[in-house]
Amino acid sequence: MVTDMTKGKPFGVLCRFTLPMLLSVMFQQFYNIVDSIVAGKFVGVQGLAAVGASYPVTMLYMAVATGLNVGCSVVIALYFGAKRYGKMKSAVSTSMITTIVVSLFLTVIGEFSSNGVLKLLRTPSDIFGDSAIYLRIYVWGLFFLFLYNICNGVFTALGDSRTPLLLLIISSLGNIALDLIFVIWFHMGVAGVAWATFLAQGVSSILSFLLLKLRLRQIKEEETYSRFSFEMLLKIAEVSIPSILQQSFISVGNLCVQSLVNSFGSTVVAGYSAAIKLNTFAITSFTTLGNGVSNYTAQNMGAGEIKRVTEGFKAGMKLVFAVVIPVVCFFFFGGRFAVGLFLSQGGEKALEVGVEFLRIVSPFYAVVSWKLIADGVLRGASCMQAFMISTFTDLILRVVLAFILSGFFESTGIWMSWPVGWIIGTAVSLGFYFSGIWKKKKVI
Repeated sequence: MVTDMTKGKPFGVLCRFTLPMLLSVMFQQFYNIVDSIVAGKFVGVQGLAAVGASYPVTMLYMAVATGLNVGCSVVIALYFGAKRYGKMKSAVSTSMITTIVVSLFLTVIGEFSSNGVLKLLRTPSDIFGDSAIYLRIYVWGLFFLFLYNICNGVFTALGDSRTPLLLLIISSLGNIALDLIFVIWFHMGVAGVAWATFLAQGVSSILSFLLLKLRLRQIKEEETYSRFSFEMLLKIAEVSIPSILQQSFISVGNLCVQSLVNSFGSTVVAGYSAAIKLNTFAITSFTTLGNGVSNYTAQNMGAGEIKRVTEGFKAGMKLVFAVVIPVVCFFFFGGRFAVGLFLSQGGEKALEVGVEFLRIVSPFYAVVSWKLIADGVLRGASCMQAFMISTFTDLILRVVLAFILSGFFESTGIWMSWPVGWIIGTAVSLGFYFSGIWKKKKVI
């Protein structure tokens, strides 16, 4: 279903649009969490640590896919909002071709660099072999990861957040079933977890591509469009490259932090692996609402509806706060239960590490969620310089403080760096939003 977000009450429009997006990302994160639960329960603490040690590397690939998704989606939404359907289809086709080329290039790079990256991260020797296996299988599935993400970006640019939800439900249930079959029945260990993700993602991406082709045929354009346009590529790159850099630098920062965590041994790695999966579940949910605000902003900026953008910002703040409250309560008071889902008996030390992380970080989710909504407006208005400044402020502070504070408080000092970076990054992002510089940006 295609949705024109330039009409209707902003709060209602955003609710209807972002709720399926939120459920989609929850399903996506849920099956990532199940991967770790299956590894922790049926392979052991070292299995969980092996998946966790590979996680920041896989998130680097995900960062590029997400950055392309967001950048392409913003440009497509701008033309859709302006009713220029020929330009919109040119943006879709150019985005598809670019994304496929990038995915194949990264597959080759990943195949030859996986072991070296894990060594640079100081991955403990007792989990290195399983980490390397998991990472290489993940790399072989990058084509499917990128294809799904770009299709998802086009659907959301057209205001359709329900189709990606249905596809993710199918993929998630399939991934969970394959996890259990490969690990419990076939005793494939960590490799079974990786192959389950590979197969589920492959089926989902192909279905997504076929459905998108049918959807685009229903939109009739009045002007001709090209399959690939260098002019459109530059337009997409203007938004995508900052988004990719933002996502990638965050992932690089996480790699630095992972290297620091790895230095404390596999037990701390296991506890951190469980907690960071839960943390990623929360942050990705908030980010999804911010991405919804981006698409809403882009459509309305394309239509020249500045007032609706400010109303959408207020509506986004209300929506994200409604999600934050239950998540904070669950993680802070139920952290022991949540982290315990990942661990088999004998993982008490790892459990304490994970609980400590959640209790230090989760109370500040309200702060970072405000930043993500403001970022959504800045990105949707193509105000990328301000967007990048706020993001890098947060990232640099978190990484630097993690290394400084760990010298005084060991692993606890690493967790303490999150809130400080979030507070300052949020202040910068809100400052840019309230300055109004995004209103003056020429978007098409």
